Amino acid sequence: MLLSWLTGIGAGMIFLHCVQRHWFPYFWDDFWFLLKVVRFGVQITKCKWRGEQVTVLDKFLSHAKRQPQKPFIIYEGDVYTYQDVDKRSNKVARVFLNHSSLEKGDTVALLMSNEPDFVHVWFGLAKLGCVVAFLNCNVRSNSLLHCIRTCEPKALVVGADLLGIIEEILPNIPQNVSVWGMKESVPQGMISLIQKLSTSSEEPVARSHHVASSLKSTCLYIFTSGTTGLPKAAVISHLQALKGSAGLWAFSCTADDIVYITLPLYHSSGSLLGICGCVELGATCVLKKKFSASQFWNDCKKYNVTVFQYIGELCRYLCKQPKREGEKDHQVRLAVGNGIRRDVWRQFLDRFGNIKMCEFYGATEGNICFMNHTGKIGSVGRTNFFYKLFFNFHLIKYDFQKDEPLRNEKDWCSQVKKGEPGLLISPVNTKNPFFGYAGSYRHTKNKLLFDVFKRGDVYFNTGDLMVQDQENFLYFWDRIGDTFRWKGENVATTEVADVIGMLDFIQETNVYGVTVSGYEGKTGMASIILKPNKSLDLEKIYEQVVTSLPAYACPRFLRIQEKMETTGTFKLQKFQLVEEGFNPLKISDPLYFMDNLKKSYVPLTKELYDQIILGEIKL
Repeated sequence: MLLSWLTGIGAGMIFLHCVQRHWFPYFWDDFWFLLKVVRFGVQITKCKWRGEQVTVLDKFLSHAKRQPQKPFIIYEGDVYTYQDVDKRSNKVARVFLNHSSLEKGDTVALLMSNEPDFVHVWFGLAKLGCVVAFLNCNVRSNSLLHCIRTCEPKALVVGADLLGIIEEILPNIPQNVSVWGMKESVPQGMISLIQKLSTSSEEPVARSHHVASSLKSTCLYIFTSGTTGLPKAAVISHLQALKGSAGLWAFSCTADDIVYITLPLYHSSGSLLGICGCVELGATCVLKKKFSASQFWNDCKKYNVTVFQYIGELCRYLCKQPKREGEKDHQVRLAVGNGIRRDVWRQFLDRFGNIKMCEFYGATEGNICFMNHTGKIGSVGRTNFFYKLFFNFHLIKYDFQKDEPLRNEKDWCSQVKKGEPGLLISPVNTKNPFFGYAGSYRHTKNKLLFDVFKRGDVYFNTGDLMVQDQENFLYFWDRIGDTFRWKGENVATTEVADVIGMLDFIQETNVYGVTVSGYEGKTGMASIILKPNKSLDLEKIYEQVVTSLPAYACPRFLRIQEKMETTGTFKLQKFQLVEEGFNPLKISDPLYFMDNLKKSYVPLTKELYDQIILGEIKL
């Protein structure tokens, strides 16, 4: 009898296992991943119940006490232990405590490239309870001034290699902003932070300076090109920083991992996922000033890297490198990032070995994220009934001609079917708040959709089109509206158009992104109407864009039109222009290409077009 029962139970388990494998193949992957998500949420809730507001800084200080001699940052061969970073950041905190009028809650802007002092200054200011605003190192002139004014800092800290950029705009920086340079000798009107650090104490400041009153209070501003205009300062709360820091852990990284960070720290991927992610784990990071495709694998071998962060372009650059012997001879087991194309994904694995690509999706300021915990090629993540209990979202129909969500006769939005692209939106509520942007509420309001499915509901508009397949995997499809992504950066088309529109011979400019074969994202193209009786000056346009815009935002192509189509709401029509691209055989309007050698735009001929498509001319 017992034998028959055991046989029946065994047969039943085998049957259930077969059913699970056939009908629910990702059940256990989903189960263990969601268990991690729940566990992380429970940890935060427990701390809250105990009246503790444990921040990323608190976790760093805990590691500095528990494992002081463990390497935290490795930079150009130099090792900075947790204790080293703690002491150096104490010196920074002491300088500002003794030589400035900074108070808890004040904002300090930070303009620095990737280097250990970026982290020292960031953590030192955090120890004073200051909000740190990360400025994009590529932004120049009026755009940089705009960023400084937007976050309203009391002080600005500038890296030694970027002092020249600030010196150009120093007379226009608000007078109440003290400017500190990371160099012994700094231009007139600045203060040498390096000199002050040389005599500063390493003694820690009182915890009362930085203890958080709430995890929803602001700790950072990270600038992002939103849907319109100049960069906006996204508000990053302690809670968002904690969630970002859990990314590496959620992808099964451990304290024993060595994480290679080549992405800029002024972006959330490098700072929150990278630096804060290592703090969450108590791990070591190898920090690189700038990504180098030729040095990448040598660095990985030299420092025994086990995990690296990527964007799609980074992986594409690595695949474009000449093949060498021993390319699979490394210890890298995981790569965490976003934006990699399927073909590059497959090519990367074939060439460099069994590396698990951990793709994720999430906007800096957004309240929704996805993580591809299964490794499905091309997918940014996966959803199911239980996942949506924690991270609710919808994919809604979008009118590409009008460039806005599609609404029915009752003025409600509707969801797309599986397999169709839809605009990703996420409800804004207490559980999933949207903290918005510094400055005018108008910027925050522009990222929200109201009365979507019922009166009074509010949704965060990601600005991204996604597709959900029959197995509930999610895929990035495209960006909408007035932004495009190039070289790993978001570009606001109106900012580019405003810069070009300053020229006295241009009447109207319409900027949009176009796809170029073999490249991630879209590169910039500007359609231009000249003023009556004015001639086109291609050298002046070139000088204007390279002087005023970051390199990634400069339009690579120009199109000269006699008139421009508008939508029903009088917005410039982009859809048709994007579809037509830059093929001179299909477009009768004059086309031009940005030539950096000639420092001008030159006519886009059929021969030049073919060279670009074949990859013989690099963009």
